[in-house]
Amino acid sequence: MTASFTLPLYIDLSATFLYAMTGALLAIRRHYDWVGLFVLALVSGVGGGLIRDGILIQNGPPLAMSDGRYLLVYKRSLFADALGFGCYAVVGVEHGLNAQLPVLAAIMTGVVTACGGGLLRDVLVRDEPLLFKPGQLYVLAALIGASLFTLLILFFKTSAVVAALIAIGCCFAFRTLAIAFNWKTVSLSPPPSTQA
Repeated sequence: MTASFTLPLYIDLSATFLYAMTGALLAIRRHYDWVGLFVLALVSGVGGGLIRDGILIQNGPPLAMSDGRYLLVYKRSLFADALGFGCYAVVGVEHGLNAQLPVLAAIMTGVVTACGGGLLRDVLVRDEPLLFKPGQLYVLAALIGASLFTLLILFFKTSAVVAALIAIGCCFAFRTLAIAFNWKTVSLSPPPSTQA
């Protein structure tokens, strides 16, 4: 892909806000103070973008640190997380394609952007990252959203906004169905027995 494109900023800011909410709600459930709430909201909201911009793409300072609007969105619902997930998946792909990454690398950038904030949030509160555990199809939802967005943009020449909205909707629907019907992955090996 040689021509760059730009998604509306509200998609990225919405993802930032929704993920920040998940961090803030976790802080409230754990009875953290205002500092803990702010840090978890910040890391959850911009963590995936920081990984994307600072590690994967490395094209100047991370967007969340150079554009003050990302920090203004701070002034755990699973469904808010599901919506933010789709938004971040397509924004990550957008940044990857605009940085001229190969298609598969751009899709993986979308997945990392979607999962990165939650991964950092879990590490900060010393939880085993949801990303690593058998459970509801978390990474698969991001992969579906990122792949569908890429397919619509590159092969069907759909406009970026329409492709983003379709991919976000499909990612959200898949994640919501996984939550509602408890679709889960399984462990590669059985857990050790707990005989007393």
